[in-house]
Amino acid sequence: MKRVNYIVILILVVGCGSTKMQETNVENIKPAPKVIKVAAVDSEKKLASKVMEVEKSTRVVAEVPSFSNSEGIEVLMNFLASDELQGRDSGTEGIAKAADFIEGIFNTNGVQPYFENFRDTLSNFKEPAYNMVGFIEGKDPELKNQFIILGAHYDHIGRIAPKDGDEIANGANDNASGTSTVLELARYFGNTKANKRSILFTLFSAEEKGLLGSKHLAKKLKDKGLKLYAMLNFEMVGVPLKDKDYLMYLTGYNLSNLADISNSYSDQKVAGFLPKAKEFNLFNRSDNAPFHEIYNVPSHTYSTFDFTNFNHYHQVGDEADIMDFNHMAKVINILIPVMEGIINSPEQEIKYN
Repeated sequence: MKRVNYIVILILVVGCGSTKMQETNVENIKPAPKVIKVAAVDSEKKLASKVMEVEKSTRVVAEVPSFSNSEGIEVLMNFLASDELQGRDSGTEGIAKAADFIEGIFNTNGVQPYFENFRDTLSNFKEPAYNMVGFIEGKDPELKNQFIILGAHYDHIGRIAPKDGDEIANGANDNASGTSTVLELARYFGNTKANKRSILFTLFSAEEKGLLGSKHLAKKLKDKGLKLYAMLNFEMVGVPLKDKDYLMYLTGYNLSNLADISNSYSDQKVAGFLPKAKEFNLFNRSDNAPFHEIYNVPSHTYSTFDFTNFNHYHQVGDEADIMDFNHMAKVINILIPVMEGIINSPEQEIKYN
């Protein structure tokens, strides 16, 4: 197939407010980017003109009372779960495009690389693959030496056996949804700098190959001497729970007091216990597990997949158009003050039981 070269331009498409309008000035927060394909041009002058033309035609000003909204989430999800990325299998051209997209969002929103650049090359995977690791230093002179990881895996399983002519497992819920959540949290903290502790925004590769990306990074950070307070992971949050009195469930619910701490920073029950999560040992099946094993610090996954509300796991039907973008925006807007509370607490509130 003939390769078509193009330029990816990040366009600001949705304005937004803040969950703490009275405390945080968010006038200049940059909204989620929209990916526009523009044919290659032969001069910088023509390129600049083209960018201005696209900006004029796509910029939307939306005044909403919350930080995230469904339109911005849809932009993120439609790209990350698009056929163009071919299911984001680790070590492929498709996931490399996702990495470029993630890097663009980090750069646009004041997130810095923690290592030499955003790409953390895996040492335990045969093909070239990398985690994406962004960093925002804490503003408190003492607490900044404690780190919190906000993470999700951005890989999926690529192409699989065709069904109805479709062979691309797009991985919208698994785990473009978690990736989008981390990117929105990065956008918030990158612009407000409302964090006393330091934050690593980690998007893992090769989770689907056996948690290889998180295993690599946990060991690397431990060897480096990084002081980790907690690892908070987001997995399959694209559709809401049904008939539950909580917004999300926590894997390893009984191992720590994270649920109680999460709920204390919200006027609703954010985190609850899902029996099936314990039954199927979900605590050890996502990227929180290597940090628990290597660091022995509170490491949990937030999720809204309960085995009854989504039946496209590792199938070609896991498409962006069946995700609930309003639900995802709600999750992020509720999580922001929760994450802010945890990150800024004078004491290390989260403890293993």
